[in-house]
Amino acid sequence: MPSFSVVPIELSEAERAQLESWSRRWTTAHALALRSRIVLLVADGLRTGQVAERLDVHRNTVAKWRRRFAAERLDGLVDEPRPGRPRTVTDAHVDAVITRTLESTPRDATHWSTRSMAAEVGLTQSAVHRIWKAFGLQPHRAETFKLSRDPQFVAKVRDIVGLYVNPPERAVVLCVDEKSQIQALDRTQPILPMQPGLPERATHDYKRHGTSSLYAALDVGSGKVIGKLHGRHRAIEFKRFLATLDREVPAELDVHVILDNSSTHKTPAIQKWLTAHPRFVLHFTPTSSSWLNLVERWFAELTTKKLRRGAHRSVGQLNADIRAWIETWNEDPKPFVWTKTADQILDSIARYCTRINESRH
Repeated sequence: MPSFSVVPIELSEAERAQLESWSRRWTTAHALALRSRIVLLVADGLRTGQVAERLDVHRNTVAKWRRRFAAERLDGLVDEPRPGRPRTVTDAHVDAVITRTLESTPRDATHWSTRSMAAEVGLTQSAVHRIWKAFGLQPHRAETFKLSRDPQFVAKVRDIVGLYVNPPERAVVLCVDEKSQIQALDRTQPILPMQPGLPERATHDYKRHGTSSLYAALDVGSGKVIGKLHGRHRAIEFKRFLATLDREVPAELDVHVILDNSSTHKTPAIQKWLTAHPRFVLHFTPTSSSWLNLVERWFAELTTKKLRRGAHRSVGQLNADIRAWIETWNEDPKPFVWTKTADQILDSIARYCTRINESRH
């Protein structure tokens, strides 16, 4: 019978805590959890045979990990790297792919593809794809942005966000805008309905049957929408829409209106109307900042769910469809909840400006 040299094991508090963590965690590999339990039982004073019996392992296994821990401590319990196929993608390859992706473009395109990058650096297409995925690089994607140059940008952001997160008492907050030039479009051939294995199909071309303009006011608190359709979008139509809001909103409530800087919102006729209706207070978004107006989010719902794939043979049919959709929305309105504070927004924009400035150097 082989003899086993008994190696005394004493654990520090940190070692015991780590071993107990490894032995309990579901995400720990089974082998590492078993080795941790072996060392813990040995440290508690159990003999090799007792540990082997309790854990249902061979005595040699207990002795092996006792000696390994005594010699290398926690590092000795972790599996050593196994021999295998050597790396074909070196750190130099990874560095070359990242550098070229971020700092250059191919001669025949505006951005790299996996194929063109693979040919450039001498790797396989799948290797380039893995590197891009690991570092979050997506050369095929591009997004648009525009920073407002409004000199009152900060004040306007704080004003509008304040209305969203802390609305005034005895008042209603309405987000107002016009969705102009909505086209009544009909496909040149009938739309083919969806079938198993096939999506709905429509012709790429269409016939135009006129346009309509929608004025909409989104109640920030309730999510309900007041909408009016007009053939044009001038100051006179906007004044009529304000009159509609005046009739729809209870007389005892003040009306805070969030809207953009369109010239139709600031004409002398509008100023005169506002003077005669002092409960209306206009809050203008900063220039190039339509994202601050929540009604734009509602317009996106209307476009996605009704207009984009709709077919209308007349403006009257288009208007009827829009009115029906608004009625359905108001039966179960869903308000859009603003979550970011003004400080968070301004800090985010400041960080973005810093990145833009650094990218120029």
